Amino acid sequence: MDEGKKISFRQKNPTMCPICRNEFYREEMFTGGGRLIVEGLTDELRRIYKESKKYGKIYPLAYLLNVCPNCLYTAYPKDFSDVTDSEISKLQELRSARWNAVNKFFGDIDFRNDRDLMLGAASYMLAVDCYNIRRKNIAPTFKKAVSALRAAWLFSDLAAEDPESHFRKMSLFFYKKAYEYYLQVIELLQNGNEPADMAGNMGPDADKNWGYEGILYIMAVLTVKIGSREKEVEKRIEHFNTCKKYLSRLFGAGKASKSRPSDLLERTRDLYDKINEMLAQWEQEKNP
Repeated sequence: MDEGKKISFRQKNPTMCPICRNEFYREEMFTGGGRLIVEGLTDELRRIYKESKKYGKIYPLAYLLNVCPNCLYTAYPKDFSDVTDSEISKLQELRSARWNAVNKFFGDIDFRNDRDLMLGAASYMLAVDCYNIRRKNIAPTFKKAVSALRAAWLFSDLAAEDPESHFRKMSLFFYKKAYEYYLQVIELLQNGNEPADMAGNMGPDADKNWGYEGILYIMAVLTVKIGSREKEVEKRIEHFNTCKKYLSRLFGAGKASKSRPSDLLERTRDLYDKINEMLAQWEQEKNP
């Protein structure tokens, strides 16, 4: 391919997988040259990029994770080599399970190839799986939360390309997982059982770290999107009231500042009003 039209490049020095000792060359995305044309921001704080005539459709999220092509061990670069003997043993045991999952949902894909949408979605599915057995001091719940949400986004993109596929169900599955993990993250921020400073970029996208305020906002978005599907009205009301409590504590009487951007503040107020409307409706249904 013409060098000027390339989207990515390989690092000169190999990365060694700490699980199976395989060496591979990490792929990095070029960022300049008009490759990324910002189009907007979704209600889930996902950055949308226009398709470039020169480079085609680019998915920056697809390049963020290290994935060993041999054993499919996956982690963010900061955590990739920081594994204990116990974690290595468990990750070795689950190698075949990772391969089975990838084969089941994606068929024959190869992480030695350049990243595309399919490999990007697979990488986040693998990340959620691998962080399930990582120790607390690398903040695995934070990373599972943001990885599940990114998986939901990329599976949704795959579903848009192939509406008849199973990817729509996969997207919903990961939205549900993200909702569960974000609820856990809120608790962890309160009790300190995982170090928030080890969470790294709390995202949810890669272009900006929205921090604690962003986590609360995303929890509210997922509460409306996924929490409203809860069959039991009592549980639904409980989850929405918990979400409302956190939002009102942070934004109820606040003003925009560097840590509380005005656009996020406005989005949150709109969500707060929507949550109140839904709660009123359910209370009415419960006590006509």
